[in-house]
Amino acid sequence: MNAMQTFSAPPRSWLSTSCSPTCSFLHLGFARDAIVRNSAPSRRKKSLIFPRASSSSDPLLVQAARGNIVSRPPAWMMRQAGRYMAVYRKLSEKHPSFRMRSENVDLIVEISLQPWRAFHPDGVIIFSDILTPLPAFGVPFEIDEVKGPIIQSPICSEADLNNLHPIDLDKLQFVGESLKILRSEVGEHAAVLGFVGSPWTIATYIVEGGTTRTYATIKSMCHTAPHVLKTLLSHLTRAISEYIIFQVKSGAQCIQIFDSWGGQIPPHAWEQWSRPYIQKLDLQVVSAVRKECPQVPLVLYINGNGGLLERMIGTGVDVIGLDWTVDMADGRRRLGNKVAVQGNVDPAYLFCPLPALTDEIHRVVKSAGRRGHILNLGHGVLVDTPEEAVAHFFDVVKGLRYDSLFKETVLENLEPVA
Repeated sequence: MNAMQTFSAPPRSWLSTSCSPTCSFLHLGFARDAIVRNSAPSRRKKSLIFPRASSSSDPLLVQAARGNIVSRPPAWMMRQAGRYMAVYRKLSEKHPSFRMRSENVDLIVEISLQPWRAFHPDGVIIFSDILTPLPAFGVPFEIDEVKGPIIQSPICSEADLNNLHPIDLDKLQFVGESLKILRSEVGEHAAVLGFVGSPWTIATYIVEGGTTRTYATIKSMCHTAPHVLKTLLSHLTRAISEYIIFQVKSGAQCIQIFDSWGGQIPPHAWEQWSRPYIQKLDLQVVSAVRKECPQVPLVLYINGNGGLLERMIGTGVDVIGLDWTVDMADGRRRLGNKVAVQGNVDPAYLFCPLPALTDEIHRVVKSAGRRGHILNLGHGVLVDTPEEAVAHFFDVVKGLRYDSLFKETVLENLEPVA
């Protein structure tokens, strides 16, 4: 879900409601900006207040994302499918190309369902990559199995912007078909999750030409060519918004936005170069989808987000993911009770004795409170993680009951920190 997953709703059942796959969603082109500008601020404010309407038939994860009362926290894991599973490694030997594994419907479905069959998590996330949609709007890329993603023609100047074009969703039909099949396979037993990269995070790859440890080129562009970067980010916002809507129409019941590298810039820079475009993402999805499907939960995850939590509230998302460097109780106090939280067990606990893992799960769940929490790791599953530990993680959370953990609601009086 970072670039290369291997380092990798209508939140009620929209297929069974008035929001059908054939409902009119607009042709999301550049004219959609006018719709966004006219969105009523009061509507966005209201959508942040718990709980939101739901159906008892909705998957547990969707209900928790809306802040509804549930019996226990739902659970899934970032990088849920991948190299820690023996069945995945065996499949990868037969299909060594990551692009093949993540762009072929049969392989996408098989890999996505591997952890579902083994552990029955509450969320089944499509096996894909945040860079998958790039060729559909004019940015071809390759993946080196060692170096990761490589973009041969990074965008460095105004002239380079001419290579961009509106997203062609016909080139992403393998994503849509895979989501439809996944939705059919898991039914209402789990939520089907889609995901995208944030405009800033996608831009880091496009400007840097691949992965980087310094982000020096794009950080410099903020000052040397801000008009180029703003144009790129605006284009990415439109394309990613359409991609989110496409995933929802194809069956995704919840969407996670990975602003994976948002934590690599100072908070004031994040306010300028990432947050506004995430807000526009949310508003554009609202304008095009939520009029007919008003309950699609959006989750925002930033790696290294401890300094950004209060700033993340204003993006309009429904759930904020915490990495493991943030204490869950502290994070919950800082965020208040008007947004759900996700996380945040340290992935290294899956290498510890199982009783230690059990204790940590209990600590995180109790710290998060009994409403609006999705249990997850604070980052993705690490390579070589024992599968029995992953199984134990899900067994423990399925055995939890809020009624036995809490005698009274602990979140009612919490408010966001000013």
